[in-house]
Amino acid sequence: MEKRALGTSGIHITPVITGTWQAGKSQWVGVEDADTIKAIRAAFDAGITTVDTAEVYGSGHSERVVAEALSDVRDQVVYATKVFANHLKYDQVLAACEASLQNLKTDRIDLYQIHWPSGSFKSEVVPIEETMRALNDLKQQGKIRAIGVSNFSQKQLEEAAQYGRIDSLQPPYSLFWRYVEKDAVPYCMEQKISIIAYSPLAQGLLTGKFAPDHTFPPEDNRAKNKLFQGETYKRAQTALAKLRPIADRYQTSLGNLALAWLVAQPQANAIVGVRNAEQAVENAKAGNIKLTEADLAEIDQIGRIVTDQLDDSPLMWNWG
Repeated sequence: MEKRALGTSGIHITPVITGTWQAGKSQWVGVEDADTIKAIRAAFDAGITTVDTAEVYGSGHSERVVAEALSDVRDQVVYATKVFANHLKYDQVLAACEASLQNLKTDRIDLYQIHWPSGSFKSEVVPIEETMRALNDLKQQGKIRAIGVSNFSQKQLEEAAQYGRIDSLQPPYSLFWRYVEKDAVPYCMEQKISIIAYSPLAQGLLTGKFAPDHTFPPEDNRAKNKLFQGETYKRAQTALAKLRPIADRYQTSLGNLALAWLVAQPQANAIVGVRNAEQAVENAKAGNIKLTEADLAEIDQIGRIVTDQLDDSPLMWNWG
């Protein structure tokens, strides 16, 4: 799989990235560590050498699972992790980074990201200047190699960039969820900031595996995902039916077609969660699919069956 520059950091990442939210187990059902470890390793063996995690995924459990899967090949992989919104004071950032370094069994984090803007989830509001000062100091010490932000608007991204180099933005972004295109994409293109899309398969919706009458148990975070509700879910099923013949032409799955479309967008890379080794190997194939301009345009239009009817809220979930 061809690698790409991460912003201007000198780090190179794979366009398809292994995501490990589910590895933390919290907010997910039916996830086993042994399966996740095999999946992360299978993704590496298939050419996906970039992995994304966060301190908040199972209170460090996800990071520890990543270490168990990849410690023996640490020098061949790029580790991205995140500091949560409740740890953004100067000393808290330093402490959170130390904890992540220990969880990941490593001496450096390649990409360290602010997971949510200060104030999210009723967290204390901390000036971005203070958080960035901590991140810059960590970078100078060699404990982190690049700084990124996640779930930031363009305005928040620009403010953070006043205090240091930001090399990536991690937004929710998929064929069915394209808010970031209207907001931060032009700025990211101009500033050479990589976009690392999470939920690039719209939490599995773009795989086509969910029947029209599917419902999630309340403890599954997808039960509150707007894309799985009411008329939006019906429109998604219509769009998927139109995408199937294109996937068939490329002899690929619906999910990989959606990933190939996404990683063909400006600056865009895709974080894909894995539950088992088979999924991981399948995901890796998406990084090598080259869609024609005509097919990219057709896929774009089909996606709008869903996105044109959404409101302007940047958040994909009704979390209240």
